[in-house]
Amino acid sequence: MIRMGAAFLIGFSLVLPATSAVPGSPGAEVTVRNAINLPRPGETIVLRAADLRRLLSVDDLRRVHVLDQRSGHELLAQAVDTNDDGQFEELIYQTDLGPLETRKFHLTTGERQVASREDFKAYARFVQERRDDFAWENDRIAHRMYGAALETWAQEPLTSSAVDVWCKRVRRLVINDWYMVDDYHRDHGEGADFYSAGTSRGCGGNGLWVAGRLYPSANFRGSHVFANGPLRVLFELTYDTWDAGGIRVSEIKRITLDAGQNLNRFESRYTIHGEPQQLAHAIGIKKNAGSAISFSRERGSLRTWEPLKDDAGQLGCGVLINPAEIVEFTEDKGNSLVVARVPPEMSAVYYAGFSWSKSGDFPSVEDWERYLLQYAARLRSPLEVTVTAR
Repeated sequence: MIRMGAAFLIGFSLVLPATSAVPGSPGAEVTVRNAINLPRPGETIVLRAADLRRLLSVDDLRRVHVLDQRSGHELLAQAVDTNDDGQFEELIYQTDLGPLETRKFHLTTGERQVASREDFKAYARFVQERRDDFAWENDRIAHRMYGAALETWAQEPLTSSAVDVWCKRVRRLVINDWYMVDDYHRDHGEGADFYSAGTSRGCGGNGLWVAGRLYPSANFRGSHVFANGPLRVLFELTYDTWDAGGIRVSEIKRITLDAGQNLNRFESRYTIHGEPQQLAHAIGIKKNAGSAISFSRERGSLRTWEPLKDDAGQLGCGVLINPAEIVEFTEDKGNSLVVARVPPEMSAVYYAGFSWSKSGDFPSVEDWERYLLQYAARLRSPLEVTVTAR
């Protein structure tokens, strides 16, 4: 019997027609338990490759099929290579769980599962033709961050490591179409880019915090995609060494976004080029006129709700971080900030994302507040996942 904790990630459940297993092949059973009295729609279940290879005698995780015991339907699964070593380390799929509910799933092996274009609910790409943007999205939200070429663009140069947001009112993927048409600042029925991140932190960007001042990096210099749908995107952006109040530091930012959720997982891995020392960083949300700001040390949250220009509705940004790491909530000229200690291993994790009142999911600030409250509760109580032979 193998037990594991699955970190909470709100997702999107998909089903495919059942696929026949290879006759005589071994099987396994997954038991997933929700230990809290809250519904958990679209949870992402993460299974370790080492366990699946041992129980199912399978080398290629793309040949593993997940059957929902309750419905009898096969679920869409994604094999994930987390370090680009040519081997899959994880298999993920998504399901819904009610309060205090336990669900069971059968694992079998068969032909490799190939997702169709319509199955993809998460996607990411380097957009060199738009002066080195890196853009990513799922079925609910879309983001971009800025690369080196934008710093020297003759028309509108920008040096910024902000997290930009694109508002969506459709579930389908839009990045490629919006870049192709190049008119994404106007809403043609799918949403638009109503947000101007500029040199602020945008919606969840970070920087080092030294002697009461924010020192952000410049634009990213490299990008690498590890997983690209249909359920999860996982990629890294690299930032060259910069001077943070006398501390020379570089950063690798790893970002994960799953289908169906409004928050990304950000992991910043810092390297000090000099004497080792304790670091603090600050995660921020751009200050805008009319924004309602709320923070909670108890649950480790910073939340805003602000009017967008041209009557485009309301935008909510949110940051969640381990409360034990928080130093203070503060602000600078352009941002509301939560300052946190960087752990000794120099890897700092937080969650950040946004909502839009016209998406159909969050009509009011109360809806957004509730989402963040429940997300924080789920982070504190990972799913209990058990895998056994059968």
